[in-house]
Amino acid sequence: MTKARQKLGRNYWKLFGASTISNVGDGIGLIAYPWLASAVTRNPVLIALVAVVQRLPWLIFSLPAGVITDRVNRRTLMVRANAARAVLTVGVAFLVFGRQDSLPGPDEVNAATGALDTDMVLYAVVLLATGLLGVAEVLYDNASQTFMPAIVEPHNLEKANGRLWSIESVANTFMGPPLGALLLVIAFSVPFFVDAATFAISAVLITLIPSGSTAPKEAGENKKSWREDLVEGFKWLWGHDLLRPMAIILGLLNMLFTMSGATLVLFAQEVLETSATEFAILGTGGAVGGVLGGWLGSGVAAKIGSGPSLALTLIGGGITSAIIGLASSWPLVWVMTSISMFVAVLWNVITVSLRQTIIPDHLLGRVNSVYRFFAWGMMPIGAFIGGLIVIATESVASRELALRMPWFIAGAAQLVLLVGVTRLLTTDKIESARTAGSDPVVAES
Repeated sequence: MTKARQKLGRNYWKLFGASTISNVGDGIGLIAYPWLASAVTRNPVLIALVAVVQRLPWLIFSLPAGVITDRVNRRTLMVRANAARAVLTVGVAFLVFGRQDSLPGPDEVNAATGALDTDMVLYAVVLLATGLLGVAEVLYDNASQTFMPAIVEPHNLEKANGRLWSIESVANTFMGPPLGALLLVIAFSVPFFVDAATFAISAVLITLIPSGSTAPKEAGENKKSWREDLVEGFKWLWGHDLLRPMAIILGLLNMLFTMSGATLVLFAQEVLETSATEFAILGTGGAVGGVLGGWLGSGVAAKIGSGPSLALTLIGGGITSAIIGLASSWPLVWVMTSISMFVAVLWNVITVSLRQTIIPDHLLGRVNSVYRFFAWGMMPIGAFIGGLIVIATESVASRELALRMPWFIAGAAQLVLLVGVTRLLTTDKIESARTAGSDPVVAES
């Protein structure tokens, strides 16, 4: 550990700690928010709408967030974003606290037919809070990825990102969800109070990172208009022959991921028949795969090549999605989720480090935000489509088949996308772009 600290630096480990604690809170939210929504309504579209609103800021706010990231101190932006998340989550916690006596217990949700659509005020307020939390998340995540090159040497970026992805996976899906399930047993509001505390603690930890190391090089000196800044970032990405298709392919992948996961809580409750505790344990499969992907990702890429590693994401994701669609046992879904998360994190380790290496620092916030506009902006669309697929299928078939159908479609579509990955994202293209650094050939407009 001492050797790793010397290589990655103190500031990296401060970020590491802040990310760990905030992702524990995110993991708690992964249980608390969908379980709360399912206690209010059993409508698949309304359940999916929670995921839509959560990811919608990536579609409508990621581009302005990139300009903000390149114009202000990045550490300050992260602190304020997490402080805002803490305040918002406290508000949700008090709202739930005032109404929790009228809600069914966490393990009584399946039988809570009387709770269907009876407290839509609570649902609406939680939906609004979820959207605002998503805006803060966009700002925090974009700033976090953008200043990583300022605190870690270029040759250590894959290692630094891999370690960070690992701990985020552990905290988000191994530590947080079981803790969230335990807290739900105490009272519906308790997970939200703890979630708020994690954001507050994370904000405090980030303040320990020296502000000078996280400021963009041109902060305070940018006299361009917002439109000019946005256009500059968009042109840089769109003119890059590798990052452009990479962003589009990732957007389609994320759309398929959220399409199948949007109604996961209903799939788990009604098809897999999980309790709140079992649902939390189900999420730990992703943590195991995420840890392995984070720690082994750079080694896998070095052994089989970056191109085949990215193709492995679609192969693994397609097969595991299809198997999950067929499954009736949550332990089998646990195994498939672990494999799926391993290959997903493998993709992230390669692509995030690549972007941090080849994008100029003064453009990093904007180009990252444009990249994420394509890559993450498709997620709310996918979540909404997932809810519609369930509704449409249920009109002509059983409820069980309807809840399985998004997984079948997502699996088949990922295997179709495999053709594009093997042709466009080859190892030679990736390594050539890495070697060329920040001098892409920009297409004339």
